[in-house]
Amino acid sequence: MAVRSEGVLSVAQPVVMKAADETQLHDPFMRLDFTAAQMLMDELWHCGLRPTEGTGSAGSLAATERHLQDMRKLVFEGKP
Repeated sequence: MAVRSEGVLSVAQPVVMKAADETQLHDPFMRLDFTAAQMLMDELWHCGLRPTEGTGSAGSLAATERHLQDMRKLVFEGKP
């Protein structure tokens, strides 16, 4: 991920995991403004990553598909 602002190119670096004290507060590993977060989500979607939780448009589509399957059973098999 790269962003150009005021003539300066900034690029993301790999995340490094390290042991931490669980009793201490830790800063977030990344902060993004809305535009950068949207760019990241769009790129992840483009790479094939999808939400697993089932909310949003992907969840709505899944619910519609289940409804259509139920309707097909009702019409063609006569049972829900």
